[in-house]
Amino acid sequence: MKNILRKTGAALLGFTLAAVSLAGCGAKPAAASPADQNADQSADTSAVYRSVDEIKESGTINIGVFSDKSPFGYVNENGEYQGYDVYFADRIGQDLGVQINYVSTEAANRIEYLQTGKADIILANFTVTEERAQEVDFALPYMNVALGVVSPDSAVITSLDDIGAEDEVIVISGTTAETWLEKNYPDIKLQKYDAYAEAKTAFENGNGIAWANDNTEVIAFAIENPGYTVGIPSLGSADTIAPAVTKGNDTLLTWLNDEIITLGKENFFHADYEATLSDTYGADYEDTLVVEGGTAAKTADPTSTADKGTITVAASPTPHAEILAEAGRLLADQGWKLEVTEFEDYVQPNLIVDSGEIDAICFQHVPYLDNFNEENGTSLVSVAGIHYEPFGIYPGTKSALSELSDSDVIAVPNDTTNEARALHS
Repeated sequence: MKNILRKTGAALLGFTLAAVSLAGCGAKPAAASPADQNADQSADTSAVYRSVDEIKESGTINIGVFSDKSPFGYVNENGEYQGYDVYFADRIGQDLGVQINYVSTEAANRIEYLQTGKADIILANFTVTEERAQEVDFALPYMNVALGVVSPDSAVITSLDDIGAEDEVIVISGTTAETWLEKNYPDIKLQKYDAYAEAKTAFENGNGIAWANDNTEVIAFAIENPGYTVGIPSLGSADTIAPAVTKGNDTLLTWLNDEIITLGKENFFHADYEATLSDTYGADYEDTLVVEGGTAAKTADPTSTADKGTITVAASPTPHAEILAEAGRLLADQGWKLEVTEFEDYVQPNLIVDSGEIDAICFQHVPYLDNFNEENGTSLVSVAGIHYEPFGIYPGTKSALSELSDSDVIAVPNDTTNEARALHS
């Protein structure tokens, strides 16, 4: 039954989307250890942010990166920061003409480090969201990303519906995965960790049935750790990763945007990918992941990852509300929220939708709809065919059709449309 509902829900996905409009007619110089660098940050955090001129005058820029998230930001065996984000950070320091003080960062403190002045720039796989853009300023993007889910080969999760009521999914606090799952799948139990390394260890120890994170990270994990599969490679909307600066630091934001555009002319981020990510992902992912010269911002607002909106549908409880529940999960992956109001009668839903109070209806066949419009002066239209509901024949005084005779009485519905269906069955 669950598979039938899932297939029907996929068909209903197109109906619900359409109904909105119709019803509404290499090695680097040795770096200090993360511990030493973090200690350096306590010297002066009184300023909320520093302008480009102040950074140049000081001769040092503080850039927050991950120290344990290979291949994006990590510290190698020689104590050197490496990775995709670090490669970009090195170029920033070079073009500003300053030294880089790397600040080891966790997902949960990226915003805090900018707001307290511990970091001038955050380059730590920072996915652009509307909520985060209220607290920090994002520059142009340099990478594409979505959410993904990795699980053991012995029990691969290919749909969030595979997760049981008592199962737990591992997430990192402060990440898009945590926010998205809490908003769209509040019934899924989350096991939260502050650090990437902690989440990774917990997952490897079997503390959770799956691990939800940026798809770039779970794909890398599965490639580097045999025995795991990314059963859900893309979840939710497609987003971007971008540098972030303290809110209001316009001079540094402008400089970063100009830098990203200039670097795009030399295909810098493709070179970055080939130097830091190709060993993990190979050549097949390069054009999918890399954003060159901030071009993603030209086709879509990089901060526009808010929900697309809410679709309201009136439905009878069974099976239509059940089918819509499955469609709601599919729609959530595309940024839509589906609200279903159940009705026990077949008149009020049509009247309410015709008034514009609810977007669409799901319970009736076309003959009933046409007859309702004619009798009630409504102007409802069919959006799409969803499924076929057969008529049933129920026994009365006879237990088999072969027992019927010419003089027997058969009861049929007395409304115009369903009487016609019964007589033609």
